[in-house]
Amino acid sequence: MSHFSVIGAGSWGTTLAYLLSQKGIEVSLWVYEKDLAEEMERTRINKIYLPHVTLPRHMKISHQIDEVLNKARYLLNAVPAQYTRAVFQESLPSIPKEAIIISAAKGIERGTLKTISSVLKELSACQVAVLSGPSFAKEVIKNLPTAVTLATEDRNTGLMLQEMFNTNNFRVYTHDDVLGVEIGGALKNVMAIASGISDGLGLGLNARASLITRGLAEMTRLGVAIGAKERTFSGLSGLGDLVLTCTGSLSRNYTLGIKLGQGMKLGDVLNQTTSVIEGVATAESAFELSRKYNIEMPIVEQVYKIIYEGKDPALAVNDLMGRSLKTEFY
Repeated sequence: MSHFSVIGAGSWGTTLAYLLSQKGIEVSLWVYEKDLAEEMERTRINKIYLPHVTLPRHMKISHQIDEVLNKARYLLNAVPAQYTRAVFQESLPSIPKEAIIISAAKGIERGTLKTISSVLKELSACQVAVLSGPSFAKEVIKNLPTAVTLATEDRNTGLMLQEMFNTNNFRVYTHDDVLGVEIGGALKNVMAIASGISDGLGLGLNARASLITRGLAEMTRLGVAIGAKERTFSGLSGLGDLVLTCTGSLSRNYTLGIKLGQGMKLGDVLNQTTSVIEGVATAESAFELSRKYNIEMPIVEQVYKIIYEGKDPALAVNDLMGRSLKTEFY
């Protein structure tokens, strides 16, 4: 009854599959790349995304998504945000109607401007929860202390999932603001790109602290405008994830920003990584949301212009600093 199907074998999906299996939970892991799936099944090692961890023999690993889903009671979505719709549309016939979906993806879908839980609800009749918060996979897999937020609409579902995910080193808090948790998890990636650009330009610690703080203000303004709770953004999925992603060297979005600040071209940076850098697509979605809801988001706007219009990062900084003066809270 507690079978978990983990969809997506990147570093985070593989880590969560490992964490659950270590608790004695039956886990199946879907791997998109056929060659990698076959190799992982044989060697028990994900050489691309988590090369230093040996996965347990009792964990089922497969490229065939119907094999992974056929007896799922709980379904963990670890597919990058922009690919979630395509993967789940294909797999819908294999998803049991009583399954509970937990989304660990962080992003806003391009075009529709929907959060990933909204996409999953549109595609299925399943309950959808969201797992988010400051959690680099490489630290979780080492059993370093980590705290995250699990947001659900149903309290009893939240309490049940909290017990299932929680370990001595992976502390899970429950929350009821699914939308707010997702908005925080998505927009912090855009702010991390901005933070990296600042550091790549050598602007110093004062600038980075200011950027993180004002970035949080932008995230909160947008979140509240579309129905999230303001207090959510002061929690683990808001401020917590923002600080981690804007300062941690393990952050792909922060690292991308550093390279952009140092003068590298976006295409060259993306060609150097095998992982999806979620903030690139989310910058476009966030910019469009700010226009849709008439929310002032100057940091998001400048990141968007750097990525999609080729704006010089130094000029973007000048434009941010030269904006009209105003009160801090308005």
